[in-house]
Amino acid sequence: MALSANLFLRQNQSLVMTPQLMQSIQLLQMTHLELMNFIAQEVEKNPLLEMAAEGGEQLGEPRTGGNDDAPSANQHENSASDEHAEPSPSLDSEWYEPGHGDRLDDRLDANFETALSDEGTATRADAPELLGQWKSMPGGGSGEGEGYDLDDFVAGQISIRDHLNQQIPFALSKPGDRLIAAILMDHLDEAGYLRADIDEIAARLGETAEHLSTVLETLQDLDPPGIFARSLSECLSIQLKQRNRLDPAMKSLVDNLELLGKRDFSSLKRLCGVDEEDLIDMLAEIRKLNPKPGSGFENSILESVIPDIVVRPASDGSWRVELNPDALPRVLINQNYVTAVGKGSKASDKDQAFLSECLQNANWLTRSLDQRARTIVKVASEIVRQQDAFLLHGVDQLRPLNLKTVADAIKMHESTVSRVTSNKYMLTPRGLFELKYFFSVSIGSAEGGDNHSAEAVRHRIRAMIAQESCDAVLSDDDIVHTLKSSGVDLARRTVAKYREAMNIPSSVQRRREKRAIAKVAAI
Repeated sequence: MALSANLFLRQNQSLVMTPQLMQSIQLLQMTHLELMNFIAQEVEKNPLLEMAAEGGEQLGEPRTGGNDDAPSANQHENSASDEHAEPSPSLDSEWYEPGHGDRLDDRLDANFETALSDEGTATRADAPELLGQWKSMPGGGSGEGEGYDLDDFVAGQISIRDHLNQQIPFALSKPGDRLIAAILMDHLDEAGYLRADIDEIAARLGETAEHLSTVLETLQDLDPPGIFARSLSECLSIQLKQRNRLDPAMKSLVDNLELLGKRDFSSLKRLCGVDEEDLIDMLAEIRKLNPKPGSGFENSILESVIPDIVVRPASDGSWRVELNPDALPRVLINQNYVTAVGKGSKASDKDQAFLSECLQNANWLTRSLDQRARTIVKVASEIVRQQDAFLLHGVDQLRPLNLKTVADAIKMHESTVSRVTSNKYMLTPRGLFELKYFFSVSIGSAEGGDNHSAEAVRHRIRAMIAQESCDAVLSDDDIVHTLKSSGVDLARRTVAKYREAMNIPSSVQRRREKRAIAKVAAI
């Protein structure tokens, strides 16, 4: 059979991931902070893009409209050309006549009487509330205390390192010991625990482990109590020692914290050699201690969550879903700059090509941001429609929902819905929730009715356990029976899995703990 080369024309369709399409997809799943950083970079690279001010005006552009008294460009040109001209009679009669200074002040919104005063500007008071007591305070001469900012008197956040640096010079006198203390301080975690090996640090510094242990014991006496501890047991022991409460019985209790976690009070009474009343007093003493001594200090900057969607009740009983103006980036294209540069005859072909590329990128960014906003609103509106009962009645009425249901309702792909709901937040009358919160697993109904949401079932289990007493603690089987009587078909192992995920102990441990708490309260 002979082989020959032939030419054919074939027309087909295929999805091509262009760089702009990939960037649009990334733009859709960006958080608010990531989006603002991306836009700031684009504005810095593209001279045609500008960030709008809060009032909707472009930064760096003159205000247009809304002010009849604003001077126009022609007026500026005329004033510039007549800079050295003689004052007109109208100006002599209106502005420069004696006695018309007040009129000039009103028209120019300025006070020329104090503009060139030798007294200077008034000094702001450092503490206005103490002006009556300290007359020598700057700003105290006026006696009013106006024009101050309360933020100037707010105490700054202090870190655990700064707090310890203020105490170490008084505790350690030798420079070598202070150097060891600084190295040990570098190994403190956010809770104030020392996460380092003493032998390894001693070998690196050329010191003995006994010397480092001596320095560590001195550091463990600093404030806050329990700092530089290497374990929870040592942290509690340090605090009890400073309170003069570390007797042999308390030492045995601290050394067996795993039994305390299991609520095995019988074994604890035997190991500590105390009766039930003394053990209850010891447990009450343990509850007063701080297991994380470094948690009360500033460790990192907390970032507040800005909601992307705001849901409010409408007058007709429905819900109004809208974008949060604070989370909506305001990017504008400077058309005046485009027109001015485009009309320039001196612009080279390279400059024209650069301007055309910048204009294309600017149009793409504005269209992508508009499409991103529309997609977020569309997905959020469908979520609100599906979870209307949750907004009205609470977590008990949260419906099971998945990505496919929302995607089919708004005619989009599941991956698009997944990108929209990632790291996006919705502010509702019930609180602030991530969009992923409204998607939960479906649990079948025992009576053949509507399915139940897994989050709603977990909330119901948490509520039942919170209402139980020490004499009527619910086991997992009891919870299964109660849920089944209310129409929720759930297996016992699933109840145990949900309970462990919510850090709720077993029924045996809860019974021991509730009885101990009841006895402490009775005393």
